[in-house]
Amino acid sequence: MPDQQLNGSCLCEAVRYRVTPPFMRFSHCYCSRCRKATGGVRATNIAVPIDQFRWTQGEELIARYDLPEAKSFARQICTRCNCPVPHASRDRQRVIIPAGTLDDEPVTKPTAHGHWSSRVSWVEIDESDLPCSD
Repeated sequence: MPDQQLNGSCLCEAVRYRVTPPFMRFSHCYCSRCRKATGGVRATNIAVPIDQFRWTQGEELIARYDLPEAKSFARQICTRCNCPVPHASRDRQRVIIPAGTLDDEPVTKPTAHGHWSSRVSWVEIDESDLPCSD
């Protein structure tokens, strides 16, 4: 459904956005940076071309952090509730969306596990049908 629009927001709902599929990527990442950025065992992110994304409210409330030693790792948060929000890649070609910030459910599911070899040993995954990459 290419024209399905999905809405998303931060925890306090002060920052809102809209994204239009199809997604370039919808995957889980187990790298240590994503674990630290989310506080969880993995991050689930969606990537879309930048022209398929737009802020609808609260863009002025966003703070960005670019990890200096990383080629492309960045994070944005709502400055009111500290919830992660989407961010543009450094080359401004795509937007990375924390999937948990979507208010609407996409019709597709994640398609891969990224940085699988970096996962913590105590995580059990029931999505064994997804391809695993390192």
